[in-house]
Amino acid sequence: MEARVVGVDIGSVARGRFAWAAIDAPAPSLAGQGSDPETAVQTLAERLAAGGRAALVLEAPMSVPVPAADRADGWAALGRARTGEGNRAWSAGAGAGALATGIAQAGWLLARLAGTVPGVRATTRPDRWAAPHGPRLLLAEALVSGAGKPVPTAGDPHAADAEAAARALAGRLPGLPRIATDVECAPHGSLNLLAAAALWAGMDLPADELRTDVLVLRARPAPYAAAGERREGDGRRP
Repeated sequence: MEARVVGVDIGSVARGRFAWAAIDAPAPSLAGQGSDPETAVQTLAERLAAGGRAALVLEAPMSVPVPAADRADGWAALGRARTGEGNRAWSAGAGAGALATGIAQAGWLLARLAGTVPGVRATTRPDRWAAPHGPRLLLAEALVSGAGKPVPTAGDPHAADAEAAARALAGRLPGLPRIATDVECAPHGSLNLLAAAALWAGMDLPADELRTDVLVLRARPAPYAAAGERREGDGRRP
């Protein structure tokens, strides 16, 4: 599938910790990058307005597990890591901070995009995105940490993380219409924050996705990372 994949490294805009990078799959080369939310929106809008497909991949927790409420002691599992996160739980330290920032920034990005390309249809399910007449915007999450965290050389670490997020999805597109998620809320229910943000922004997105898992893509080691190298703060969300 041909698609513009835009990866976003969620972070403080005021402190210069926000970055985005775009890849026009199936081409492997970087198609663009920037350091502000408006240009991220415009690069997505350009492809969508031309009738093409696009994907927005955010490097922040975009779903949270909610234990079943049919048991009085179900609360005991509140705040636990999602399956596949390991020791980098969405609810711990930097993960919780990224989640809060990510919700606000996802809301703004999607509302701005909805206003720029009226009528755009979105989904968090790759099978629906791949359907012939399906939604043309896919929303997903990237987990850029641990062994998959890129080691920038002279470049901006936030730009490197954004590029890693974009490549995490671009590299999996040959697997459509189904792409396996690397993290899921099971055995608990999923509160899909990307679906909620899209609906809040006024986008056309199936309401049943509020309770489905977000596609989470764990980034692989960047090709320019030297063996054994690690960046300061490796393993933590920015």
